[in-house]
Amino acid sequence: MRSALSAVLLALACLLVPLGTLSVWAEYEVGDSDRYVATMAPLASEPAVRGAVAEAVTNAITTQLDAGPLQSTVDAFVHDAVESFTGTEAFRTAWNTANRAAHDAVQQAIDDGADGPVTIDLAPVTGQVRQQLSDDGVPFADRIPVTHTTIIVMSSRDLDRLRQSLHLLQRAGLWLPFAAFTFAAAGLALARRRRRALTATALGVALAAAALLVALAMCRSLTLDNLPSDVDRSAAAAAYDALSSSVRTASRWTAGTALTVAVCAWLSGRLRHRFPPRPPDPPEMRPAASGVSMPVTPRRTE
Repeated sequence: MRSALSAVLLALACLLVPLGTLSVWAEYEVGDSDRYVATMAPLASEPAVRGAVAEAVTNAITTQLDAGPLQSTVDAFVHDAVESFTGTEAFRTAWNTANRAAHDAVQQAIDDGADGPVTIDLAPVTGQVRQQLSDDGVPFADRIPVTHTTIIVMSSRDLDRLRQSLHLLQRAGLWLPFAAFTFAAAGLALARRRRRALTATALGVALAAAALLVALAMCRSLTLDNLPSDVDRSAAAAAYDALSSSVRTASRWTAGTALTVAVCAWLSGRLRHRFPPRPPDPPEMRPAASGVSMPVTPRRTE
């Protein structure tokens, strides 16, 4: 019973490692507005994201702007202006503002069960572009409408599938990693051969972390394959990689640390068997009067 209970506890600890990684990520990165914005902020410098935003804003402006015979010229000028604007500090500020609003919408949908897709509103970018064109004296700039151009972050179908899982992971928070550590400690304490149990547990943790990395790669591939035809795959891939970066980093560190522990435990066992401790020397014996040898007690000299 002791060995069986130890094996069950150690197996549970290994299984909880990837779930604990996801729960911490869901609570302290996806669930925290500041961390989410900080995670998505570097995307403002990604060429694919800048190109997708420039294309969306340009299309929204030009479809509502009637410039007559100068339409093609104005369209090209607007596209160049929007593309140039995506490299400025003002764009990065507008990008962070839009992402904060999108995060709040996602979190509210998770908490309240709201329906509908989650989008990023690019109206601040359109307003900044119109102001920049007006300052440059571009004709028709004052006629550019500041419409709520949106980029879909998560569709209704995807949100409905992820809502319950994310909600449960956020509720779990740090409890899952704490439970994994507690189960591992209890299992090792009950194990009869602790070195062997430690080696097996470390290998199980490494395999669990590796499995999470494989699952993330598969989810990335499926997500990109199911995107609508009008969505930029490069921009979506950059967003997925940025959002899952901390999970992949934590999994790699967990797998590397667990493998190191497993190798050290295995080597210590091999060295112990190869170089066993030297037994103590037997005490010196002398014959007694009865003919039975008695141990000699050394005399202490003053």
